[in-house]
Amino acid sequence: MHKLIAAKKSIVTVFIALAAISAFLLGNLKFTFDFDQFFPIGDPDLLFYQEFMEEFGTDDNFLLIAVENDSTVFKKEFLERFHQFSLDAEKFSYTKNSSSLTTMFYPLKTSFGYTKLPVIHIKDSTKYAKDWDKIKNDSIFTNSLIDTKGTSLVVAIETEDNLDYDNCLLFLKEVRASLKNNHIEEYHFLGRAYFYESFVAMQKRELLVTSALSALLVLLVLLVIYRKIAVVALAFSSIVMALLLFLGVLSILGKELNTLSSFYPILLLIVGSADVIHIMDSYLEKLNLNMDKNSAIISTLKEVGLTTLLTSVTTAIGFLSLVTSKLMPIKDFGLNSAIGVMVAYVTVIFFTSALLLLINKKHLLSKKNSIEKWDSYLQRINVFTRKKPKTILYSAALFGILCFWGVSMINTNYEFQASFPKNSKLADDFSFYQEKYAGFRPLEVAIIAKGENKITDFKVLQEIDKMEAQLNSFKDIGEVTSVNLLFKGINKAHNLNKKEFFTLPKDNKTYLSYKKDIKKIARKQLKKFVNESETKGRISAKVLDIGTDSLIRVYGSLNNFIATKTDTSLVKFRLTGKGLLLDKNSVYIRNSLLQGLGIGLLLVGIIMVILFKDIKLLLISLIPNILPLLFAGALLGFLEIPLEATISIIFAIVFGIAVDDTIHFLGRYKLCRHNGLNKEKAIEKTFKETGRALIITTVLLFFGFMVLVFSVHLPSITIGLLLSATLLTALILDLLLLPVLIRKWIKN
Repeated sequence: MHKLIAAKKSIVTVFIALAAISAFLLGNLKFTFDFDQFFPIGDPDLLFYQEFMEEFGTDDNFLLIAVENDSTVFKKEFLERFHQFSLDAEKFSYTKNSSSLTTMFYPLKTSFGYTKLPVIHIKDSTKYAKDWDKIKNDSIFTNSLIDTKGTSLVVAIETEDNLDYDNCLLFLKEVRASLKNNHIEEYHFLGRAYFYESFVAMQKRELLVTSALSALLVLLVLLVIYRKIAVVALAFSSIVMALLLFLGVLSILGKELNTLSSFYPILLLIVGSADVIHIMDSYLEKLNLNMDKNSAIISTLKEVGLTTLLTSVTTAIGFLSLVTSKLMPIKDFGLNSAIGVMVAYVTVIFFTSALLLLINKKHLLSKKNSIEKWDSYLQRINVFTRKKPKTILYSAALFGILCFWGVSMINTNYEFQASFPKNSKLADDFSFYQEKYAGFRPLEVAIIAKGENKITDFKVLQEIDKMEAQLNSFKDIGEVTSVNLLFKGINKAHNLNKKEFFTLPKDNKTYLSYKKDIKKIARKQLKKFVNESETKGRISAKVLDIGTDSLIRVYGSLNNFIATKTDTSLVKFRLTGKGLLLDKNSVYIRNSLLQGLGIGLLLVGIIMVILFKDIKLLLISLIPNILPLLFAGALLGFLEIPLEATISIIFAIVFGIAVDDTIHFLGRYKLCRHNGLNKEKAIEKTFKETGRALIITTVLLFFGFMVLVFSVHLPSITIGLLLSATLLTALILDLLLLPVLIRKWIKN
């Protein structure tokens, strides 16, 4: 500590230099968004999907562009513009295949061989009505390439797999340029590239807005509380310093920022503020007792520095509990937040302490009247806890029962669209496809031929047809396609393109002749559904975004059908795809949440035992911190907020931050007892010396997380509101329940 005093100017200089380097490195921060990040690591279904993907490619490598035209798309001028855009789509960078109704044909078998009939006769408007009637009657293209009312057409582009962010931007730039050149203004996008662009834009906006608003809020709260420019400037510069250094560390480590990154500025500003306030309040209190600056900082670091270290460690442990998650964004958020907490602690201990020594104490001290008012209010709370212990205990017990009831009501029926930026083009486009088409969520059914059978064998095709019929029986599943599409199309072509012949051939002889034709004229299309050895195949479908729990019931029903209604000696069906993997998260979120918090509680318990060396104090410390966790869960249950990956971080934040107040309170109480005060005097002095800092830090926490109501990300708004309410509850429990438990359980 004496070395810190001697080197105070050097310490400030070093930190300013590090901040400058960090500011320079901010440009290197990378933003990313990929559904693959949310896949449960090590899950057997994920391993199967990865093998499946190697043969058939990813199931989200598409961009759909729906173009609207008022009352009907069957207008010559509109169809010509749409057709030109369809042709342009075949030449975009990263396009593998492109299809639309203006570029597609019905095959027709004639005595001279196969010929093509256009689905839409673009040049002949007299045939539009007949074309539309045939499209509606066939039902092959409705809900996929044209809506049921005929007011929009879709260009479906298959892109190369796993485009990165820069690839997506280039691809979308070309798409928009073509739309503009063809004078198309009313359009809707859906697909991986569009999601990537939109979510990264949201992440950048969220990081900037939350950083600015959080910083402004902290500044205002500090001004209201301390009313001394020097104190506010010192505290604020320390907090901003911690945030800059943290972002610099992320840049050096090459960390990519995801949808949870917008919480980093708030967490760092708030955690840094809490550390600064505890150090500064203790230091100012000692200056008010006429200590010199050097003695005051040494005494402060001895009394509060260790407690602040312990609170930082326990907060970090709270975040590190998230590394047990099977979801990479949650793991990264937990690890990065833990790093940030420790960066804030080091910054406060060295940089803030050095700044305090450099500033004349007359610029720091305020009038004693405000401190005396605080003491008066805090002692009233203390007196209430002494006079009404039964009321507090019964209220806490009732509160706990209500929390358990709320927790039992938690659901995981999460809808993907809830994560979209509110009032955004992305949200509008997604809703458009939900209402007029088969939706976005991909569903794949892997087909594995058994024994010597092949996917293109007649008996196997019949089993595939049964599976397709079952998929189509669900109103929320659409756009079901497989290799059977080719055989049904050929059968229809051999029968004057009549709708009723869009079925598999009725006998093996006819089937064999069709098989030869398909291998001649539709080899490229066949590869899309069947691998080279014809031992594996796929059924592709789209599913509406009806909620995770609802979809899991659909998957359960399909798996039951596969087990009981298909011939498993011929073929094996297995559900797969990115949509299914994302829906499995609900199970892992619950399991990893309980596991992570259990580990966190154990580690914090060990730290508490080492710190307090008293099992009773350990139990006392855990009760006020378990109740806020239950309260957070109860709010989810009572408010019917689905538990999903992003929302699940609430529990780590609550656990990590709420326990800080308990440690500060009990740490000061233990110190007072060590100094010879009796139980009542120790509690009274603890309220006086710690209560003010606890309330100030909680006010910062409350309003800091309330900043998230300005987010465009609905889960972030939910997290902000829940955290603000929960952390306020944690403070109330610390100030009311802790003193009662100490008096009741600690005899001496």
